[in-house]
Amino acid sequence: MDKGKQRPLPSCALCDMERKSRICYSQDGKGSRGCPTLTRVKVLAEANKEYDIDPVKDFARKASIQEAECYANRHQRPYIMQPNKTRIVEICEFAKKMGYKRLGFAFCLGLVKEAGIVAEILKDHGFEVVSVLCKAGRTSKDTIGITEDQKIFQGTDEAMCNPIFQAKLLNYENAEFNILLGLCVGHDSLFFKYAEAPTTVLAVKDRVTGHNPLAAIYLAESYYRKVRHPEVVST
Repeated sequence: MDKGKQRPLPSCALCDMERKSRICYSQDGKGSRGCPTLTRVKVLAEANKEYDIDPVKDFARKASIQEAECYANRHQRPYIMQPNKTRIVEICEFAKKMGYKRLGFAFCLGLVKEAGIVAEILKDHGFEVVSVLCKAGRTSKDTIGITEDQKIFQGTDEAMCNPIFQAKLLNYENAEFNILLGLCVGHDSLFFKYAEAPTTVLAVKDRVTGHNPLAAIYLAESYYRKVRHPEVVST
């Protein structure tokens, strides 16, 4: 296809239309340039067809029910959103809706204290927990060609994070639903690639903001302005 005739890429994140006037929100709404609801009809149809598969439909239905249950007093009119459930509670409730008994729990060594609390909470809710930390197996970083200057602790035989082992171990132990806590960027991607069971994320790693990556987004116009200027070299 001629480059000049290509349709614009979907760019929902940059849509400047008011929420209630968007076609994705209102049946009578409109779409901005590149709106995938209007320009990717074939892909949408292919995606929606997947919900005809019974296990997929059941999973999606219960996820949607869980979403609604995270807001209180939905019967009130006019309704004002009232969120009432934390992420850990939501995970536990959804896992119960799905009838899961054995949960896989993959976490970072840097959050070992938090992981212990999470495991206790999951057990308190009646789940069997199979947990594995990122350094399990103690595979050397030399295995993947990491040089001395690329290590955190230079001059040592540093163990690598091994998300493939984490995923395969949870597969081997027949985990029905996986929970990630604090895996590094890229390592989490490998876990998703190799895990066989559905996976959710309790929290992601952000070494600077106490594992709250949105802090840098909320403050991108003030204290974290530097994130918008990649040409400025970080030290």
